[in-house]
Amino acid sequence: MNNNSNNRVFGYIFADVYQLYVQKAERKNRTKEEVDQVICWLTGYHQTELQQQIKSRIDLRTFFSQAPAINPNSSLIKGVVCGVRVEEIKDPLMQKIRYLDKLVDELAKGKAMEKILRQ
Repeated sequence: MNNNSNNRVFGYIFADVYQLYVQKAERKNRTKEEVDQVICWLTGYHQTELQQQIKSRIDLRTFFSQAPAINPNSSLIKGVVCGVRVEEIKDPLMQKIRYLDKLVDELAKGKAMEKILRQ
């Protein structure tokens, strides 16, 4: 992916992407709470902080730059999202975004929460 499309993705409003994650999960009989759990696991946000970030309509770049602590086990997330191996993505911000995409994909595919959260 080139820098222009990276910059476009980085500018997406987190609240809008979040709604898409929730819709995807709910279509597969998973819950908004499970989506929140996955996001909080990856980013270190607490539930109230996550809700604040959604309300403030910040972009993905800001959402991840303000994240309290990216989970050290996020490096265990492997696989393909949008035709790209997440473990091979060079741009650290794009990698975090794709990690989140991958976690929500796993949730929607019915994977057990312990496996999704790399426990």
